[in-house]
Amino acid sequence: MRVAVAKYPIGMPVDFDAFARRQAACLGEAKALGARIAVLPEYLSLELAAGFAAEVRSDLHASLVALQPLRQAWCDLYRRLARELDLYIVPGSFLLEVGKGRYRNRADWFAPDGLHGWQDKLQLTGYEKSSGVIEPGDALHGFDCDGHRVGIAVCYDVEFPLPVRAQYEAGVRLLLVPSCTDTAAGATRVRVGCLARALENRFFVAQAVTAGEAAWSPALDVNTGEATLYAPMDHGFPADGLLAATHGEALWACHEIDLSALERSRECAQVANDRDWPAQLAAPLRRWEEAIPLADGTPETEQVPETA
Repeated sequence: MRVAVAKYPIGMPVDFDAFARRQAACLGEAKALGARIAVLPEYLSLELAAGFAAEVRSDLHASLVALQPLRQAWCDLYRRLARELDLYIVPGSFLLEVGKGRYRNRADWFAPDGLHGWQDKLQLTGYEKSSGVIEPGDALHGFDCDGHRVGIAVCYDVEFPLPVRAQYEAGVRLLLVPSCTDTAAGATRVRVGCLARALENRFFVAQAVTAGEAAWSPALDVNTGEATLYAPMDHGFPADGLLAATHGEALWACHEIDLSALERSRECAQVANDRDWPAQLAAPLRRWEEAIPLADGTPETEQVPETA
């Protein structure tokens, strides 16, 4: 199965039709690379705000309100492209109103057979919290892709091991990560999160990123990072865990991943973080009040606070 992840330069489409033409061209390129799954970055829907009046696109709240009437067209577009290209598509994320002026950062999943699913972002960044109108999701979902189980972790979510572990235990062996970061530190945090989750669960992780600058948008102003596909750092995979990554102005990183080989590799693995996961819970953390012998044999009592 070939997976393509985008390093997507934020543009300024004048309207939805212009946006749709670009999506068709971009995803057509992924298909030409042989991709079966294509992942676009977080906050992609906010690119549509470029077609709004300046006072709207420069205001996050106003942009979110103005985006809502385009939701159906968004779903229709990617449903059609998934069918026409015979491609599984994660079109980044759409800030969707869920009632009373509250929004969820929703990553949709469109399958060639017309199936539509989604994963809402569970953990909010400081920026999202400060917006006052974005709320976290409350459930994990998994998706079937040609007989395999796929999950989504939206950007910051990949930095949290326990929800991703729950996805692994539900059968997920490929984690898709649409992301958007505006600093080198943020890009590093998401990259390290992807590597850590690939290590812990011995599965594949595929990260898409935004690129370029969009001074007109308070959310998409500056963008950093490279689109990358990650693997466990073990037999049969790269020592650094990097299967493929974009460089320069490349739009897509694309790589063949063999999920069956991944399962077979568990039997000859150098380490088994996935199987050894429960062992880390075996020794409970407790207050240390034992006598510790010093170099001259004199005992010393050391106490560590219960909260240590």
